[in-house]
Amino acid sequence: MQPITRWSDIPAFDDEEAEARFWDTHELDARVMSGSVHEPDSRESTTITLRFDPRMLSRIKRIARSRFLNYQSMMKQWLAERLEDELRKQ
Repeated sequence: MQPITRWSDIPAFDDEEAEARFWDTHELDARVMSGSVHEPDSRESTTITLRFDPRMLSRIKRIARSRFLNYQSMMKQWLAERLEDELRKQ
């Protein structure tokens, strides 16, 4: 197996069959893989303020409790999922 040490070493493929043949004889180097893993840093977080109707916030908290989640974490998850949906539509 030939190791791929840079992302730029991966060619553009004409079809899936060509890609499959390429990966039969090549593999990603561990350093390339580890360099592509994003490890979030707590300093990357920004605090914002949102105003909610108290009843809506209560409903959100109730849903979060039923899932054994912190309501803020659940809301971040919801926003991340919606963001991915919106980006896919573009």
